Amino acid sequence: MARLAGVDLPRNKRVVVALTYIYGVGNKTARDICKELNFDEALRTDQLTDQDIAGIRDLFENKYKVEGDLRREVSMSIKRLQDLNAYRGVRHKKGLPVRGQRTRTNCRTRKGPKKTVANKKKAI
Repeated sequence: MARLAGVDLPRNKRVVVALTYIYGVGNKTARDICKELNFDEALRTDQLTDQDIAGIRDLFENKYKVEGDLRREVSMSIKRLQDLNAYRGVRHKKGLPVRGQRTRTNCRTRKGPKKTVANKKKAI
C-alpha cells in the first residue's frame, strides 16, 4: 500500500483515481501528474514501484500544495475574511452559503437540519 502526503492510497485502483483521495488533488491534477511521470492510464497502485512513489512525492513537495499545507492556507484565508468582517467572512461565521445562493429554500448542507420554531401563545 502506497502512502503519499499522509494518506494511504487504496489498493488495486488505477493511479489516476487513487491520487484523488489526497486533499487538493482532483481529476485534472491526477491526470497531469500521471502524464508528467509517463504513467500508463491502466497502471494500478499495486504495480507502483518505490521509484514511482518517490517521483510522485517529489512532485508534491516541489510543484503542488496538498493536504496539511493546503488545509492550513484555506483556513487562514477564511480566518482573514472573518477578521476583516468582510461579507464573505460574516457568512462563514454564521454558517450560511457564501457564494450568493438563495437561503429561503435549499442550502440545508450549510444550515444543517431544520429547526422548528414554535408559535407564541397569546396571554389573556
